[in-house]
Amino acid sequence: MARRKKIYEGKAKILYEGPEPGTLVQYFKDDATAFNAEKKATIEGKGVLNNRLSEYFMTGLNAIGVPTHFIKRINMREQLIRAVEIIPLEIIVRNFAAGSMAKRLGLEEGAALPRPIVEFSYKDDKLGDPLVPEEYIIAFGWASQQDMDDIVALALRVNDFLSGVMYGVGIKLVDFKIEIGRVYDGDYMRLVVADEISPDSCRLWDIKTGQKLDKDVFRRDLGNLTDAYTEVARRLGVLPSNVTHATKPTLIN
Repeated sequence: MARRKKIYEGKAKILYEGPEPGTLVQYFKDDATAFNAEKKATIEGKGVLNNRLSEYFMTGLNAIGVPTHFIKRINMREQLIRAVEIIPLEIIVRNFAAGSMAKRLGLEEGAALPRPIVEFSYKDDKLGDPLVPEEYIIAFGWASQQDMDDIVALALRVNDFLSGVMYGVGIKLVDFKIEIGRVYDGDYMRLVVADEISPDSCRLWDIKTGQKLDKDVFRRDLGNLTDAYTEVARRLGVLPSNVTHATKPTLIN
């Protein structure tokens, strides 16, 4: 598919004009960032892996009736997606204490939470994506009360799906973040899961060893990020079973 007009470029992806009205092409870059882009690097193969993994998760969600913006994977680095109006929030679901929550509340990293906790942060890199309560979201008009009820319900369904999939391959879903967009069909509006779901946006730990298989490998200098992402893809069956850490990713069509 020929490249079209660039619509938007973020830290990890580029959005191009799609082939049909209401569609976009989402391109996955090899760029890795952490600490609000204070730490940056180019990780060979990362975009290819995230494209395939996000396809896997979005396809699975669509199959169980959780609507997403995903239409199909075009090639190794690009997806065809529906154009959506992104709600300016990151929706974070936490199953275990880790990262900023553990630091903020003085919790032991890895401690199980009494139930999944849903948090919201306002999407603004200049402000550091601050946590915001539901009252702010409704008061400032970013989402209505009905939207918030639907967003929480969607987030918890995504959590159930991802937790089960990961547990089946020996991985603990510690937490993750998603974005939600609005899609309009005439006068009817519905909310869909947008952006991506990948090890960039999840914390994934090996159940037995606690080995980190997510972007914390990059944040904390724990090893090779591509190796970690390749291991997640291998366990999920996205990669051939004979792929090793020394082998460059080879994806199944």
